[in-house]
Amino acid sequence: MAEPLVGNLLVAQSGGPTAVINASVAGVINEAGRHECIEEIYGGLNGVYGILHENLIDINEESNKSVQALKHTPAAALGTCRYKINFKKDPEQAEKDMNRLFEVIEAHNIRYFFYAGGNDSQDTTNKVHQEAAKRGYDIRAIGVPKTIDNDLPHTDHTPGYGSVIKYNATTVMEVGADVSSMATDDGSCCIIEVMGRAAGWIAAGTMLAKEQPNDPPHIILLPEIAFDEAKFLARVKEVVDTCGCCVVVVGEGLKDAEGNEIGADKSKLDAFGHPVLAGAADRLAEIVEPALNLKTRTVKLGYAQRAAAHYASQTDVDEAFTCGTAAVQAAVQGQSGYMVKLVRESDEPYRWTTGLQPLDDIANLEHFIPRDWISEDGWLPNEKFETYARPLIQGELHLPTKGGLPAFARLKKIAVEKKLPAREA
Repeated sequence: MAEPLVGNLLVAQSGGPTAVINASVAGVINEAGRHECIEEIYGGLNGVYGILHENLIDINEESNKSVQALKHTPAAALGTCRYKINFKKDPEQAEKDMNRLFEVIEAHNIRYFFYAGGNDSQDTTNKVHQEAAKRGYDIRAIGVPKTIDNDLPHTDHTPGYGSVIKYNATTVMEVGADVSSMATDDGSCCIIEVMGRAAGWIAAGTMLAKEQPNDPPHIILLPEIAFDEAKFLARVKEVVDTCGCCVVVVGEGLKDAEGNEIGADKSKLDAFGHPVLAGAADRLAEIVEPALNLKTRTVKLGYAQRAAAHYASQTDVDEAFTCGTAAVQAAVQGQSGYMVKLVRESDEPYRWTTGLQPLDDIANLEHFIPRDWISEDGWLPNEKFETYARPLIQGELHLPTKGGLPAFARLKKIAVEKKLPAREA
């Protein structure tokens, strides 16, 4: 075990939130309080972007009740961002950002850095680790996994995934019951769009809604399987002829045979340069309705699916909290440049633990659904996927309420006094 490193801790969040990302922050804070070598606990507001502006808050000013309430509070309690320190695209700005970042880190004696996020966030954590080594500054940087997309490599799954598929599968059951009850001789089609970008993990998770073969969802369109319009239309017609309606779930990143995302708006890019995805369901409706003369409706679950703490998986909450705990334990023991990962020990009964994976193995890489977890015809995930996913949705979160509605954490966010001049643009 390494010599104790005495100093302050900084925790921040990045990228799209999940229903359980705050549980990971609670795990970091809870464990940090157990170690005398960690003097002050700071939160970075709005991720690395806020840290560059020296926008830090004093977590020690928050009540224990508020910290514990983070475990059932959705979104990013510390605020998030999609800001990337990008040496490839803008090396001059990236160098300025890195210099400023370490000015802030050194001014506040940050010796422990934890960043909760997905692919790009793990890249940022890795840059902090590598830059500290170049500068000879002793800091321990550990990535905390997060993303509903479930596309981080080398971890069995990511915190946030179990909750999003629990909510989405439930919603598909509810919408499917509604659509089925209104089925007429003319038939109908309902297309439900879910998040996930280039990976189909979220869309695949809705197959957990199927109890009987003819239950919705009838078709799940995964980005891993190239979209074939003719085969899709034939399958929709076949399902409608059999069931009176067809409920389709589509991942937002669905691609055609040429690799083009059918729902991408390439005229609009997010902060990481990704095309904005929000049109796959609409595009499919434009295909189905005229071709089959079929009443077609779309449902976009949007932000609701990643913010649905009211129906989070307790397993997911426990794993997210433990990932935060494990990150602090690893850093105190002298580790840096790793991401905490979830390791599955068995399926039945479901058992898991945590491990560490070098950030070099993770940053900016994506993990996709194995082809042998998808049916041969490509319309649905198979029993291998179900064995993988079913344990992740287990357990109901006992959500405190106030006036009949959820009682979420409200942090006081007491600012840490700034020590540096304002950041230059």
